[in-house]
Amino acid sequence: MKSIVKLLASTAVAIVATLAVANAQQVTLRSAEIHPDGYPTVEAVKYMGELIAKETNGRIAIKIFPSGQLGDEKDTIQQTQFGVIDMNRISMAPLNNVVPETRIAGLPFLFRSVDHMHKVMDGPIGDEILKAFEAHGMVGLAFYDSGARSFYNSKRPIKTLADLKGLKLRVQQSDLFIDLVKAMGGNPTPMPYGEVYSGLQTGVVDGAENNWPSYQSSHHYEVAKYMSLTEHTITPEALVMSKRSFDKLSKDDQQVVRKAAKASVIKMRELWQAKEKESEEIVRKAGVEVTTVDKAEFQKAVEPVYAKHVADPKMKDLVARIRAVQ
Repeated sequence: MKSIVKLLASTAVAIVATLAVANAQQVTLRSAEIHPDGYPTVEAVKYMGELIAKETNGRIAIKIFPSGQLGDEKDTIQQTQFGVIDMNRISMAPLNNVVPETRIAGLPFLFRSVDHMHKVMDGPIGDEILKAFEAHGMVGLAFYDSGARSFYNSKRPIKTLADLKGLKLRVQQSDLFIDLVKAMGGNPTPMPYGEVYSGLQTGVVDGAENNWPSYQSSHHYEVAKYMSLTEHTITPEALVMSKRSFDKLSKDDQQVVRKAAKASVIKMRELWQAKEKESEEIVRKAGVEVTTVDKAEFQKAVEPVYAKHVADPKMKDLVARIRAVQ
């Protein structure tokens, strides 16, 4: 009898020890996102999570918190740096004052086309910018698309630079975007993304600037029915991981995460192209007045932005190398 009890006890200890090891190896990465469930960036991170779970037999999972559940982007950047949040998909603008190199990708009219942006960000220059995140507590994993950003407002169609003058325009919390709107004659108003709809509705701001999917999915088109295709920036977005969280993973698991992140870019771009078309159709059918502009006068107006934000020799070299990419 004693031997049976002893055997059962030792078996129980072994089971507990096995469960403890299994639990220690199980990792769930918390990922922040301001866009709603179903948005291309959200779905791309889900896909990344599926790839990681498959590769690690479920040891590592990603739990996404969409719709700004963990805070606006400025707040989630700090939480990511401290390891409170493990992963984050972030627009470039809020990163500008944290990782200086990210300012380059947001410069107005820098990229000639989406294809040009892809060639730059998928190559050595993109890798260089991703590497720069590590000095600031984050590991740059990949770049996602966010299309061309244009102005929309509730007051009037913008066809020329003069039409933009004096409009109170919401901008991302970035000195670069504040200076960009000032250079064009607008009145920049920094504001978290989640507050823009009410800001447009109540007149705190007259308009904002963003891409087709964000304009549509946020329902901003319901309260700002003039869209002007200035396409002043074609800015990618960053997918990052907290360096503290990344460093806790084994070397093999780090490679799994990096590989899955790169694979998710292909998925994201497929979803993005489809979403852009769908969003534009929805917006146009809703009666939004869409206008085009002569981009030459807008490009000339933002020259002071380059003078201020690309004064550093390193930055000038980066801009020159980007423009040289064919």
